[in-house]
Amino acid sequence: MVKRSFIASLAVACLATGCISPVKAYHGYAPDEVAPNAITPGVDTRSTVLAQLGSPSTESIFDDNTWVYISTVQERFAFYRAQISTRSVTAIRFSEDDIVEEVLEYDQEDGRVLNYASRETPTLGRELGLWEQIFGNVGRAVLPATNEATPGNPTGRRR
Repeated sequence: MVKRSFIASLAVACLATGCISPVKAYHGYAPDEVAPNAITPGVDTRSTVLAQLGSPSTESIFDDNTWVYISTVQERFAFYRAQISTRSVTAIRFSEDDIVEEVLEYDQEDGRVLNYASRETPTLGRELGLWEQIFGNVGRAVLPATNEATPGNPTGRRR
């Protein structure tokens, strides 16, 4: 009897673990027919890149002649935080004549983690306690002016 229940629980556990699969989320540029690495330097122009790949994810801030295509795939198991499984960044640099000079490809290993300065500016004022927050407005009610719309006077006209 014990052996039979152990085998049954083992079978249920195996079936249940087969149901656990990651949820994938795709962000950014998704190549349809032409991959960004199919662009050939010296042959393609800005208009052919736009026709093949579509508009870029972003353009370079400092150089108008660089287009960037970014795509990311995230996986999440159950209630855990999403993890980036793949990331690809393709930068296409154009010459002054709008001809592709070079195609640069980066992946997840080429990225760097940046530490941001989390400085906060304190606001001036005083901290209110619990009772001051609850009863702070007692006695401060402002009565509506006679020309305001009220439930008894919806048009707001003086009577």
